[in-house]
Amino acid sequence: MPVASAIPMQASMRHSLKAIGLFLLFIFGFSSIFYCLIIHTGKVESGFGYYVTGVMWCPALSALITTQMLRRPISGLAWQWGKPGYQLLSYFVPLIYTFFAYLLIWVTGWGGFYNHDFVDTMAKSFGWTRFSPVITIPLYFIFSALWGLPFSVANALGEEIGWRGFFVPELYKVTGYAQTSLLVGLTWAVWHFPIIIFSDYRSGAPLWYGLTCFTVLLVSMSFILTWFRIRSNSLWTGVLLHSSHNLFVQNFFTPMTRDTGHTNYFTDEFGAVLPAICLIIAIYFWSRRHELQKYP
Repeated sequence: MPVASAIPMQASMRHSLKAIGLFLLFIFGFSSIFYCLIIHTGKVESGFGYYVTGVMWCPALSALITTQMLRRPISGLAWQWGKPGYQLLSYFVPLIYTFFAYLLIWVTGWGGFYNHDFVDTMAKSFGWTRFSPVITIPLYFIFSALWGLPFSVANALGEEIGWRGFFVPELYKVTGYAQTSLLVGLTWAVWHFPIIIFSDYRSGAPLWYGLTCFTVLLVSMSFILTWFRIRSNSLWTGVLLHSSHNLFVQNFFTPMTRDTGHTNYFTDEFGAVLPAICLIIAIYFWSRRHELQKYP
């Protein structure tokens, strides 16, 4: 490589590393405020859920401040919608891997279908007590999938502006797809660790087990999210995928599953099945890494 062309590339790399350093400094600094508030109560939903919303918007705040400090345009965070097909896929991919994960759990008996207490409570809340579960469960799924999405997007957007809007493309300038996916996924997982370790944001399985499953899940998701972000050049693929994941896992499939004794070891983000299925999906997207351009 000619020396003249190598110098601008080195300068660009140093600029990206500086941006990444500032972003990480801000995100863990701002998040520590909400870590302390959540840890003080021991409950992730304390403060009427405002604390966890605050944590989830720290990545966005960090990305916006870093962008301003570096005198970059806010438009560089990839606000454009892009091709609708990518947005549609990003919404349905979590539904696919979550459905197969929980179908495996129900078929094997690691967890049961369905949780009668949850369905009864849900039916009373919606005023569907006269309907049978054959009707109320599909209805609840439809309500969750459609009208639950805006609420899920409101929180996921805060994370995705930072992680996929800023961090992924910045790191992608310095490394490749696999390295970017791995490093962002690990950072994303570690960012959750304080509230997992010191609050009730976990399952009944041992802490080391839950942290391991959670880390594998987020690293696997990172490979999927990074692929969509770079391929679509839109942060909205990340927003929809993240929102869809939270919506189906936390609002439908996990509460719909009946405990059969050791169910906590298999369900939710802290059990083994969802990370395993998601890892398979991640390998599929890794196999399609050749479709990505070097710079988004």
